[in-house]
Amino acid sequence: MRGTENYFGLSYENCAFFITFAVMIDESTKNRILDTAQIVDVVSEFVQLRRRGVNYIGLCPFHNERTPSFNVNPARGIFKCFGCGKSGDAARFLMEHEQMTFPEALRWLANKYGIQIEEKEMTDEERQSQNKRESLFIINQFARDWFQHQLRDTDAGRSIGLAYFRKRGFRDDIIEKFQLGYSPDISDALAKEASAKGYKEENLVDAGVCIRSESDGHVFDRFRGRVMFPIHSLSGKVVGFSGRVLTKEAKAAKYVNTPQTEVYLKSEELYGIWLAKSAIVKNDKCFLVEGNTDVVSMHQAGVENVVASCGTSLTTGQIRKIHRFTNNITLIYDGDSAGIHASLRGIDMLLEEGMAVKVVLLPDGDDPDSFAQKHNATEFQQFIEDNEVDFIRFKTNLLLKDVGNDPFKRSNLIKDIVNSICVIPDELSRSTNISICSQLLQMDEKIIVNEVNSIRKAKREEKQRAREREQERQANISASNPGSDVPVDLPETKTAEADVTQPEEMSSLALHFNAQTQGSILYKKELLLMSEMVRHGERVIDVVDDEQGQERPLTVAECIYYDMKNDELSFSEPLMQRMTEELVQHVHEEGFEASRFFRNHADPAVSGLAIDLLTDKYELSQSFSAKSDSSSGKEEPGKSSSDELALKEVIPHLLNDYKMVFVEEEIKQVKSQLKSPELRNNPEQMQSVMENYNELLAIKRELAKQLGNRVIAS
Repeated sequence: MRGTENYFGLSYENCAFFITFAVMIDESTKNRILDTAQIVDVVSEFVQLRRRGVNYIGLCPFHNERTPSFNVNPARGIFKCFGCGKSGDAARFLMEHEQMTFPEALRWLANKYGIQIEEKEMTDEERQSQNKRESLFIINQFARDWFQHQLRDTDAGRSIGLAYFRKRGFRDDIIEKFQLGYSPDISDALAKEASAKGYKEENLVDAGVCIRSESDGHVFDRFRGRVMFPIHSLSGKVVGFSGRVLTKEAKAAKYVNTPQTEVYLKSEELYGIWLAKSAIVKNDKCFLVEGNTDVVSMHQAGVENVVASCGTSLTTGQIRKIHRFTNNITLIYDGDSAGIHASLRGIDMLLEEGMAVKVVLLPDGDDPDSFAQKHNATEFQQFIEDNEVDFIRFKTNLLLKDVGNDPFKRSNLIKDIVNSICVIPDELSRSTNISICSQLLQMDEKIIVNEVNSIRKAKREEKQRAREREQERQANISASNPGSDVPVDLPETKTAEADVTQPEEMSSLALHFNAQTQGSILYKKELLLMSEMVRHGERVIDVVDDEQGQERPLTVAECIYYDMKNDELSFSEPLMQRMTEELVQHVHEEGFEASRFFRNHADPAVSGLAIDLLTDKYELSQSFSAKSDSSSGKEEPGKSSSDELALKEVIPHLLNDYKMVFVEEEIKQVKSQLKSPELRNNPEQMQSVMENYNELLAIKRELAKQLGNRVIAS
């Protein structure tokens, strides 16, 4: 089908979702995509990153934090959060962040880097494995294209929908940019077209574009007779719609939005975020407005770092999405807006998330839409700079207008302002706002400080009591259900003062270490060996003779695997043993790289451990690894001789170190046996154990000699 056009006049290369069910990406194309993808480029689409040394850091998009623990390593092409543990390559990031399947992530990357996808037909079983979420994304894309087709290519669309947009002053390029559309005033036009194209009624209803009648089960369109504003995820996938009515019927809601679905979470989405994210990062500021048309008009005026809250009150999820890109947010209100007081609670939530909040009031009679239509980008930005006010100052002045000389109202005002200051996590910012509040209210600053401290202390104590109540509840559940798996020990509650995650003091591999008990030291030595195989498994460090007497190269992976096998040793962790055996099978394949192989492994347990070994903050091989870890997984040609010499020294040292710990553990067990009274009464068995003990001591002396250590008599 490549080269042809579909019903909507779009090439099939641009309609990846429509053909997802029919084809799969072949292995060579997959590897090319993953090799081309630049992890910093990809992650920067969703997270604001800043350089720290050779790596980049930012706020983790997978959990709430105020101290950056999200690390991106461009050399190895991987990310790792030392707070929540999420890790992977560019494709894994998209899968985790955007809830994409692996093929979807590959298509996204291929499109970003202009890579032609070579595909093969999918089997019936593979088609059936597509999940519900993917079906809903496909429905939404179909609906978006259909709405656009109705707007551009039908008489009703041009005379009603397009005429409305042009009356609002929207240029054609802006209409195309925001993918605006039109839903005809026909009860089931979309439903019939979708059914004719093979889409299931169940999925149309689940995606929210259609509604099923409770009386007769008939499926009809949700957005009929409205102009359509698609709502996009950060990656540009359509997750829902907002439809504006064009009639003046009293009963008709002005806006109808997609209901909550598996792909559209109202509390998480922001209208325009897909198109705004780059401008937000560039300007280090986000403008927040109330309506979709406000966003569109501001873009048309040249102000692109703007989003709207999709018709909902501001939520924590929306705030955190903005916070990934900037710490600064300016709220723009109509000059005569009656909703400012109702918005104050949402602004407190912004402060609580550590955002620097400012407010701008537009001239009376203007909203962002109308104001943007009258001004260009320079004029708009200048007005913002001249009129934006920090939130505490704005709120204090706003509430003072209503107080007058009423002492009761003034007391409530002070409490209201103090409660806003209390939620600010940064101590310096709190102190600055206390000073501002003191001046505006003409109060002694110490009084406000004491009140703030008192409220914050009360909140901390309440959180602690809540945690203790929850622990008690969990303990009661466990007591009444002895077989229950409910954990009694809950994690420490986070306070407003600081994030409990301290990435500078954490090691992801510590999680593995702590999971071990008696064999923890041995397990650490195994991890050191596994680390060298993940980082350098394909590197040739020697030449040996095979069974036919022919010379062949010996890789790091083979050196470790066969050396352990000759001594009848294996990794205590089955996952590491499986990884080693799999590595040895592939290590001589042309172009093979161990780090890439494991990072992109289909088994999340394998890729997860590999990422931990590649990103752990502590150098696994100490001074040796400093020599050998100059490779990055994407090695530069010609960098072999010195690295091979270093690895040739490192690997035997690590193996002997591992064996030394193993032998010492064996010696401890034999010593314990020798103390047994039963053994003393059995001379023959005693002789056998003593021979074993002396043999172990001899092995230990030899290992110590090779390691260059002195042996203390055991």
